[in-house]
Amino acid sequence: MMTTPDVTRLLGALVRCPSVTPDAGAALDLAAGWLAPCGFDCHRLVFEADGTAPVDNLFARLGTGSPHFCFAGHLDVVPPGETSAWSSPPFAGDIADGKMIGRGTEDMKGGVAAFIAAVLGLIDAGGATLSGSVSLLLTGDEEGPAVNGTVKVLEWMAENGHTPDHCLVGEPTGVNTLGDVAKIGRRGSLNGHLTVRGKQGHVAYPARAANPIPMALDLIAALTEPLDEGTGNFEASNLQITSIDAANTAVNIIPGRVEILFNCRFNDRWTSAGLEVELRRRLNAVAAAGATSWQLKTSSNAQSFITATGTFTNLVAKAVKDTIGIEPELTTGGGTSDARFVTKYCPVVEFGLVGRSMHQVDEYVPVSDLETLACVYRLILERYFEQPD
Repeated sequence: MMTTPDVTRLLGALVRCPSVTPDAGAALDLAAGWLAPCGFDCHRLVFEADGTAPVDNLFARLGTGSPHFCFAGHLDVVPPGETSAWSSPPFAGDIADGKMIGRGTEDMKGGVAAFIAAVLGLIDAGGATLSGSVSLLLTGDEEGPAVNGTVKVLEWMAENGHTPDHCLVGEPTGVNTLGDVAKIGRRGSLNGHLTVRGKQGHVAYPARAANPIPMALDLIAALTEPLDEGTGNFEASNLQITSIDAANTAVNIIPGRVEILFNCRFNDRWTSAGLEVELRRRLNAVAAAGATSWQLKTSSNAQSFITATGTFTNLVAKAVKDTIGIEPELTTGGGTSDARFVTKYCPVVEFGLVGRSMHQVDEYVPVSDLETLACVYRLILERYFEQPD
């Protein structure tokens, strides 16, 4: 197995930057400090939208030619939660029993450290004269609203001649073991807020009131009927009710309204607009039968997408197999990621660590997995730049 710079040292330094979203500036400083001396042209990009905090991002590129390979990831992390519940401080990067413990070790400072180690190792081996260019898009907004990070950096890249030919997103993709899964697409996501209105009244006089709860249950039943049976590339769409709230603390009052929250992860049979039309059709059918008063609000910033299998997906899969000995399953499952923004500009594949402990207390990564991931990334880079334009 080829050697790379000390990826464990890199990750430890990143973990010791407590970059809780959106405050990833110090971690981005570290990354730029490693890349700039090796010839990367580094751009710090701060974006801000109404009602959101300003977000610091980093775009770093080595070379100006084609093909242009981009690695995308994030250095912001979720809060550690109750720090006393951790076996070691969440921002210490301590190693015990062959595992580094710390917030972000798995999601996804580990992936960033592995790629930086891979590209610096390639440069040390003479790769500074790549037959193309390699870049890193690192954001501080993936764990937050995701409005001032990757999506805006990509717009800036396109405006300034930096659109990549291919992109690898280093999110955790492994299910049981490193290398078992790579993602070539994701389902879309739609949030819903359904309000069902009745008439408040005394429970002893139900004829003088209109209880919205039974009405809401009928509407929920309609919403949660299967949307489809899946498609050739995606599992079935899935709608889950996440909250039902009548804002009522008294047992002798019929509430006047019920608030229902839900989320739908949808496949490529739907767009968010088409899905909303279908959900409203279902709600209208129930309301017509029972004179139910309801209001629906939806929001979505993630459509389903898939990267067609071909030269790039095969290159990634073969590098995984040749390094680890596992043929990764190319899937579209799981939640959303910043790959949903990248797909608008170029083919994108996601491959990274196993997602066994992300966002949990005592988040950790086995050091052996970290080192192996850096080797996979190194092999992907070497083979990518062997490819004809």
